[in-house]
Amino acid sequence: MTQSGARHRIMNAQSNHAATFAAGPARVADDSAMIRLAAQLTRDLGAARPALYWADFLGSAALGYAGLALAIIGHGPLAAVAAIIAVLALYRTGSFIHEVSHLRPDAVPGFRTGYNLVIGVPLLVPSFMYEGVHSLHHARTRYGTAEDPEYLPLARMQPWTLPLFVAASALAPAALIIRYGVLAPLGLVVPPLRRLLVARYSALSINPDFRRRAPDGEFARHWTRWEAAASLWAIAVIAGVATGLFPLRAFAITLAIVSATMVLNQVRTLVAHLWENDGAVLTVTGQYLDSVNVPPPALLPALWAPVGLRYHALHHLLPGLPYHSLGEAHRRIKAAVPADSLYHGASYPGLPGLLLRLVQGAKA
Repeated sequence: MTQSGARHRIMNAQSNHAATFAAGPARVADDSAMIRLAAQLTRDLGAARPALYWADFLGSAALGYAGLALAIIGHGPLAAVAAIIAVLALYRTGSFIHEVSHLRPDAVPGFRTGYNLVIGVPLLVPSFMYEGVHSLHHARTRYGTAEDPEYLPLARMQPWTLPLFVAASALAPAALIIRYGVLAPLGLVVPPLRRLLVARYSALSINPDFRRRAPDGEFARHWTRWEAAASLWAIAVIAGVATGLFPLRAFAITLAIVSATMVLNQVRTLVAHLWENDGAVLTVTGQYLDSVNVPPPALLPALWAPVGLRYHALHHLLPGLPYHSLGEAHRRIKAAVPADSLYHGASYPGLPGLLLRLVQGAKA
């Protein structure tokens, strides 16, 4: 099919999608045939490929840290280009936390530990901050409700909340240094503070009403291990800056680059869903249509929605697929479903149109 034909099919499907959503996302019935076909077509794609995971993750990390080092020691255009490379590569590396939250422990041996050592502790986003949190976002009866830690009805909120939502993420690296370097040690001797940290400041969530439960069992030991490591690293950074061992210029550049990765991720979050639900429980199809795919031929989503995140709607339809299988899964399903299938209704051409849709929805 030609590119114009594919665009026409997507536009028709999105018209059907809009008509389906006219009565509200909560009234979208499940398209059982589509769900069943998607599962059947992708049964052979569910196995994670450890070699690809490690090569992608470690390669991205090496590129990101090399770019960071060059941005610190370099000057002029070279330093600026290195900073951009560092932002994109470290953003991709950090995005693997999403995979960690979905992978079975034996799927890619040692990957959770590798993530924490390479990026989780250095950037103060250890995996426990997403493990056990992201799964709630996928829970059938929680998605889009007040109990979803990763959902806000942004399309129904005031327009001024959108820039504030993005701007707040720029402060996240500094807030994480305080959380791990100052508040975590204090929490050891001040129990109410510790309870506050666990409930309010130990999850990568966007729902301000979300409260996290205290961990138990093996996960509690995992949490303690990596929180201690992150805390020691944050204390070392604070001490290094205070004593001059870590030059202030280098610290400022590092903080700016990490802040930029957080802002980029927050912008991606703005368009990961349509954010149109009013808190009602949705069907699987309703969740899918409230989510977003940005498939090829668009090229830039590979940078701003890496590690499979450009297929976010498909991920909600088939959350068990590893990131490297989502492109092939999309191609198979798109080719198999009819032209008027709701499956096409979750595909969008790019970031600008999605942002415009969100802003217009907020204004309305």
